[in-house]
Amino acid sequence: MAQLLLWLALVVAAAKAGGELAVRARQPAVLGELLAGVLLGNLHLAGVHALDRLPRDPGLDLLAQLGLVVLMFQVGLASTIREMLRVGVTSLAVAVIGVTASTALGFGAAWLLLRDPTRALFFGAAVAATSIGISARVLADLERTDSAAGRTILGAAVIDDVLGLVVLALAQATVSGAAAGRTSGLAIGFTVATSTLFLGAALAIGALLARPMLSAVARLRGPGALFAASLAFAFVLAWAAEHLGLSAIIGAFGAGLILSEPAHHVFRAAGVRSLSEMIAPLAEFLVPVFFVVIGMRTELGAFASPRALALAALLTVAALAGKAACGLVVRKSVGRFAVVAGMWPRGEVLLVFAALGSTLVVGGAPLVDRDGYAALLLVVLATTVVTPPALRAAFRGVTP
Repeated sequence: MAQLLLWLALVVAAAKAGGELAVRARQPAVLGELLAGVLLGNLHLAGVHALDRLPRDPGLDLLAQLGLVVLMFQVGLASTIREMLRVGVTSLAVAVIGVTASTALGFGAAWLLLRDPTRALFFGAAVAATSIGISARVLADLERTDSAAGRTILGAAVIDDVLGLVVLALAQATVSGAAAGRTSGLAIGFTVATSTLFLGAALAIGALLARPMLSAVARLRGPGALFAASLAFAFVLAWAAEHLGLSAIIGAFGAGLILSEPAHHVFRAAGVRSLSEMIAPLAEFLVPVFFVVIGMRTELGAFASPRALALAALLTVAALAGKAACGLVVRKSVGRFAVVAGMWPRGEVLLVFAALGSTLVVGGAPLVDRDGYAALLLVVLATTVVTPPALRAAFRGVTP
């Protein structure tokens, strides 16, 4: 326990320092947290071996996984089912075309180098989803959230997250089948159907029970009962998803979607802070731990690997081109390039793929090896760095 406390102090301090430097450089804090992790995990290259055990510490790993669940719960809370239903045909088309094109192009790019359909599918799926957090932050900084392009981007990014989780379930099923020596289309279809039905059933049941449940809890006199009940609900759904062979993050995201609207009304009636405000301190502590741990597991030497750099370049081109296809369904008056640029950044979901892929084994080797892990991290860095200047140029009416 004493060792874990020391590691945790170091990781949290490094995350906040890295995030501060990134924000001062007008970049999302997640970039600084990732790079802080890369630095901590590679100090042995400078002859410092005191932290060699840090990247694989089981206590930190557990906290990082918990941070991931909290992150996806928070992402779900940022949306409502009502908003998803009224984002409009354009946002829906942007999301579907972007995810489909990015997955297909990512598969082709990875296939050129890896010549392995299972791994190529996984890498293609990994670059499919836009980071709603990064897009929302840049749009807010530019005061363009309420513009036609801003509303289209955020609406599409919400649907993007849901589609990304379905694609994750598909990739997971394919990989599991390949690891077991079978790639049954029936098994893959069953997994996709299970994930879709799980989200659908959870949303339907939650819509009926969430508000009465929270209203009953609000009558309790103990402090923090509403927050504790909401968090417990998220953990139960995350467990249920994992128990059904899906990823826990699907359950956590679904819990956030279910509670987003009922919690708003019940918490306000009870005269307490909103659930989003209550979850923020927990997320600010745990989520950076996840990003730092992701960075620590990247071997700096892999960035110099020709194979990693080639894969990163191919996947980055596929990621950017896949979202460029979204412009086909956006009216010129809305701002085609603005929507395309807003859909470019990859972040949380791609990092989830990287973390999951490093733990899966196919043919006796990790699905995402050292070079693949570094390549995915470089895609996050490249697509995130290019987004803010591209959006600024788009909203100035400048066509690059």
